[in-house]
Amino acid sequence: MTASGPLIRLEGICKSFGTVLANRDVSLTIESGKVLALLGENGAGKSTIMSILAGQLQPDSGAIYLDGRQVILSSTEKAIKAGIGMVYQHFKLVSAMTVAENIFLGRGGIWLNWSRMHREVAALAEQYGMKVNPAAKIGDLSMGERQQVEILKLLHRRSSILIFDEPTAVLTPREADNLFDTMRLMTASGKGIVFISHKLEEVMAIADTVAILRRGEIVDTLAAADVHSPAELAERMVGREVLLQVERIPQEPRQIVLKVHELQDAVLSNVNLELRQGEILGLVGVAGNGQKQLVETICGLRRPAENTIRILGMEWRKFFRKADWERTLAYVPEDRQGLATCQGLTLLDNFLLTTRGGFVRGPWLMRHLAEAKALHLIEEFDIRPPDLAAFAWQLSGGNLQKMVLAREFYRKPRLIVAEQPTQGLDIAAAEDVWNLLLKAREASGILLVTGDLSEALALSDRIGVMYNGRIVDLFAVEDEEKVALIPQMMAGLSTTTDRHLATF
Repeated sequence: MTASGPLIRLEGICKSFGTVLANRDVSLTIESGKVLALLGENGAGKSTIMSILAGQLQPDSGAIYLDGRQVILSSTEKAIKAGIGMVYQHFKLVSAMTVAENIFLGRGGIWLNWSRMHREVAALAEQYGMKVNPAAKIGDLSMGERQQVEILKLLHRRSSILIFDEPTAVLTPREADNLFDTMRLMTASGKGIVFISHKLEEVMAIADTVAILRRGEIVDTLAAADVHSPAELAERMVGREVLLQVERIPQEPRQIVLKVHELQDAVLSNVNLELRQGEILGLVGVAGNGQKQLVETICGLRRPAENTIRILGMEWRKFFRKADWERTLAYVPEDRQGLATCQGLTLLDNFLLTTRGGFVRGPWLMRHLAEAKALHLIEEFDIRPPDLAAFAWQLSGGNLQKMVLAREFYRKPRLIVAEQPTQGLDIAAAEDVWNLLLKAREASGILLVTGDLSEALALSDRIGVMYNGRIVDLFAVEDEEKVALIPQMMAGLSTTTDRHLATF
C-alpha cells in the first residue's frame, strides 16, 4: 500500500448563486491511497463543491492546495492537468469509436500507432483489474464496460484524484463489486478517490473517511470504521432519525389494469406481463435492456403492434383516443427536469400541465380553484419551498419529484408507470417517495421501473427482470430462490426461463 498523505486540500470554500448560498466555509482533504465519501441531501452542495474541484466553477472565496501549493483551477483543462478527473453519471463517450480511440481522443499528435494504443490500453486495464477489449466499439459494450472506459481515460491521463458521482446507478450488483475492486487497486497505487453516493451500504463498504454536507456546510467528518450502520449515516445526513425500510402491507390484487401480450419491436422481444390494481410490479435490470422502450410504448410515446397492449381492458389505440385518458394513467418519467416538468414554469403552471382539464369551465380556466388545490397538495406532500410562484428549477431533486408525484396522483389514476422514481435522491427524499408509492398502490396498479434492486424488493409484490429486450422471469417477491438469482439474471448469466414464468 502506498503511504497516504494529502493530495489536495480545500480550505474555507464559499460559493453563492445570487442569494442562494451553495457552499459555506467548506474544507476537505483528499488523501493518497484513501477513499473519501461525500454525503448529503439533494441541494446540500455536493455537486457545487465537486464542480469547483473539477474546474467547472470558481469559488467566491477560499483556497485550494495541491501537494501543498495553492492553485487556481480556472478551467476543466487546468484541473485535468493538475491530475483531477471525474467519472460522471452520464458517460462522455463516442459510441461509433473503439475503446482505444475514445481513450486517446483529444490527446494530440498527427500519427497514430494503433498497435501501440491497443497495447497501452490493454496493459492499463490489466493493471487495474478491468476486462476491456481495446478494439471493441463503445456501442457494443454494457454500461459497466463503458464506465471502465471512462475510468481508463482518466488513468491514461495520469489522474491522481478521481471523483465518482453516483457510479453504481447504472451497474448490476456484480459490476458494482468489480468497480469496488478497481477502486481498491487504484488506492493501493496511491490514487485519491472522492465517492458520491446515496447508497449508504456502499459507502460503508468502500470509504475510509466520510464527510457530510448539510445546507452547504460540512457538519461531520469521521472515519468510516467508526460508523456502525447505514441508519447512523442517514441520521447524520438529515439531522433526524430516518427509517431505511418501509412497511408494505399485503393486499389482494384486483382487476387487471395493464396487459402486455407478445410485444415485439426492434428492441423488445416477446414481452408479456399483467398488472393488477392493488399491486406494485417491480421491473429491474441494467439500463439499456429495453425498459425505457417498454415504458414509452405503454405510455403512448411509441406505437405498438395491434392487440399487444390493453389498458383498463381497452386496446391501446382505443384507450389513447379517449378524451379523458389522462385521468386514468399517470406517467412519472425518469427525466424529471426535461420530460416531467418545464423548468422555466412556476409550480402552479407545472401542476396544470396534466390537470388543466379539471379546472376549466367553458372557455375559462379557474385559476383560483387550481391555486387552492395546488397549495393543498404542496402542504400534503411537504414540497419546499411552499410557494406556487417558485420556478421548477429552484427545487431540489427530491422536492421536484414530490411535485411530479403530487400532480400525477391528484387525478387518482388506476394505472401508474413510475420510471426510476428515486434515482439521484437522498435517503430522506427517497423515503418520502417510497411511502407515496405505497399509499397510491391502495387504489392503483403500479409498474415500478428501477435499477435499484433493494428498492424493488422493498416496494414490489412481484418482480420482473429485463435483459436484452425481454422479461427473462417474473415472480412473487417472496420467492427467495429466484430473488437470489436476480443479479445473475440482470447480467444475462442465468434465466430460469420457461415462457410461462413471464406470463405469471
